[in-house]
Amino acid sequence: MAAFQPSSTSEAQSPQPSGYSSDIVVEEDVPGPSAPWMNPRPSLQRSSVKRKRDWSSDSESEEEPDEEMVQEKEMATQPEWSVEKLCGLKMRFKRRRRSLVLPVHHEVFARLLEDPVVKRFLAWDKKLRVSDKYLLAMVIAYFSRCGLFAWQLRRIHFFLALYLANDMEEDNQAPKQDIFYFLYGKSYAERPMFHKLRYQWIRTMGWNVRVSREECEEIQSYDPDLWVWGRDRNHLS
Repeated sequence: MAAFQPSSTSEAQSPQPSGYSSDIVVEEDVPGPSAPWMNPRPSLQRSSVKRKRDWSSDSESEEEPDEEMVQEKEMATQPEWSVEKLCGLKMRFKRRRRSLVLPVHHEVFARLLEDPVVKRFLAWDKKLRVSDKYLLAMVIAYFSRCGLFAWQLRRIHFFLALYLANDMEEDNQAPKQDIFYFLYGKSYAERPMFHKLRYQWIRTMGWNVRVSREECEEIQSYDPDLWVWGRDRNHLS
């Protein structure tokens, strides 16, 4: 009796006994020499990666800030500290406010001191009622805060800053009326315009009109030999 021999396909499909693993055959289409086979996925990945690199490089070039501007901003916001007190092995630090006064503001102030009207006014105020050394130092501080260029500051800005300094520091508000009397005499026609300019001046400074005594002394120490720093009320006879 002839033995029946199953085909190879039936052997591949017939189940194997338990305990043995069957080999799974995966058929693949192998490209022949006449039709070269290419996988489209790597090219898409390469193009997408390249496109991402181009976009990232463009965004980095557009958003890259100027290093000098970043350094200036960090320097402007960085606080200053000074030693206030020594207690044995411990030091007590005091935070100092960074001054915005630049040498150009001192130069503008010195230039305005040579103005003939300003000279006559300082000579006229012999008792230093409205123009002692601290009030004049506040004028320089206001020059640094007003946001104007040095060449824009004129004589009127000197008197506006001096009037505002008297507003902030003097309890007696009567002496500052001497500024009006010196500039306009007994006429009241120009006073509303002066007050309007004073209001605009305060707005340009962002309402930052407080000047500490420490800042005034720091301003005076820039050029201690300037003759107006000798206008001290304590030295009046």
